[in-house]
Formats: sequence, C-alpha cells, structure tokens
Amino acid sequence: MSPARRRAKPKAGGTKGVLRIGLPKGSLQETTGRLFAQAGYQITIRDRSYYPAIDDPELECILIRAQEMARYVEQGVMDAGITGLDWVLENRAKVKELADLRAPWPNYRPVRWVLAVKEGSPIKRPAHLQGKRIATEAVGLTRRYLRQHKVKADVEFSWGATEVKPPVLADAIVDVSETGSSLRANNLRVLDTVLESTPRFVANRDAYEDPWKRRKMERLLLLLKGAIDAADRVGLMLNVRRDHLDRVLELLPALATPTISTLSDERWAAVNTVIEERLVRDLIPQLAESGAQGIVEYPLNKILL
Repeated sequence: MSPARRRAKPKAGGTKGVLRIGLPKGSLQETTGRLFAQAGYQITIRDRSYYPAIDDPELECILIRAQEMARYVEQGVMDAGITGLDWVLENRAKVKELADLRAPWPNYRPVRWVLAVKEGSPIKRPAHLQGKRIATEAVGLTRRYLRQHKVKADVEFSWGATEVKPPVLADAIVDVSETGSSLRANNLRVLDTVLESTPRFVANRDAYEDPWKRRKMERLLLLLKGAIDAADRVGLMLNVRRDHLDRVLELLPALATPTISTLSDERWAAVNTVIEERLVRDLIPQLAESGAQGIVEYPLNKILL
C-alpha cells in the first residue's frame, strides 16, 4: 500500500458552506470551462494560477491534472472533481461516481485506450505479447488487461510521445485515442480496446454523506447535465395556419410534444420545439414549403429533461 493510501485521510476539503471542486488541467480544461459557462458559471483562470475564481461563493475550484484527480478526491483533499473513468480505474480510487459527463465537444467525447503495434509487426493478438515490452501511461490498466489474458509482459511507464515508440523502444503500446488520427499518422495497427472512457463527476464519499454538500453537488450536476443535453440541440419556433398545422407537425422530430399556442388570429398557431442542430438545414426548407412562416432558430444553454 502506498504512503498516500496509508496516511490518515483529512476531512473532505473546503470550509463550512463551501464545496471544493477539482477541475481538470490540461486537455480537458478548455472544454470544462465551456461546460461551466453553458451551465451558468463564470470561471476566471489567471496566468500560472491553480485556483480559478468562480462567481459562486459556495464553490472553491482547484486545477489538478485529470490523472491525479480521483486520488485527491478519495483522500478528501477535494469534495468532488471531474476526471476520466480511466484515471479512476488506474488509481483504483474509492470515490462516489455521480455522473457521466460525455458531451459532443473536444475531449469530452468517449475515448479508447487501445493496444497497438507497428504495421508489419508479427504481433497479431494479445497472446503474442508474452515477454514483450509495452509502453503506456496507464500502467495499472495495462497490467490488469494482461492478467485477464494470462500474458506476462514488461509494462513500462511512458512520459509522452507513446505512439512513436514501436518498434524500437517498445514492442507495443497502450495509448488513448479519440479519433485514431495519431495512430494512423504513426502507422500503428490496433489489436484490441483495453477500455472505453468518458469524463465522470466523482465525489469524496464522506463529502457526499454531508447533506449540504450532497445537495450542492446535485444542484451543480443538474445544471451541468442540462448544458450537455442542450449542446447539440437548438430551439425552433414558427407560425403556421391551422389548416397546415398537421403537415408541419409531421416534419418535427421533437424532444417532447411541441408546444402549440393560438395566436390573436385564431386561424394561426405558434409552434415551439427543440431539435438536433444537425437537422436544421434540411428541415427549415421543408417547413417553409409546408406553410410555416416566421421561422426562428435559437441557441439553447440548458435542457432539463
């Protein structure tokens, strides 16, 4: 057991009436700021500061690398934090997972930890890794994967540029990939997926048992998830004559039943609905052709399902 595991755990962080939350530094940082902004929070990160300001006196933020987040949340240094499922498992952190925050934004989409080798390598499947050298940042995940396949191999920690190491510095790698572009650029062949990971909101177990902190987390998550649910959707409102209303409604793929209101001229109705943004460019011309007028598309910050 590591010294960090052996030492007494402090009480969950922050002062009374304050929830201390860890925000991921690095690749997730910009998208996390965007998520909080959509949820209604203004975060200001000053140069070289690890303590961002946030416009909620009941929240205290700390920037921490996602790789370390789960460990600090487990120890109670922070009450809650955002990190990947991969790093929760890598650290074997005993935390309370409250939400999957996958979103259609860079670095918040699902990623895969893949086992890969150089094209042309004689290694065709996991069993061929017996006695070989594997480079990875996720040493624990890789070793557990190999045990599941009853393979003994030398797993080395990689400090970066992992994808360039085969075949000279390593026989294979386990590396994270969102689109696969880096693997293709380095002429690597994927043998297997070790893990699929998404961003998670995790809490310290003691902090979650505190009624005030639990309620604060739940309220925060309500807004964060509302922002994610709105990320790829837009609102659409239009006017249509009642004798054309059925034709228009048949075209609308709605999140729920569209809201229909009667206008001052009872021969007309107003329709308000929510649709996926990717459908708009095809849908609006069809609506206009079916008799809709005054069509307005507008952005959404949050949808509370």
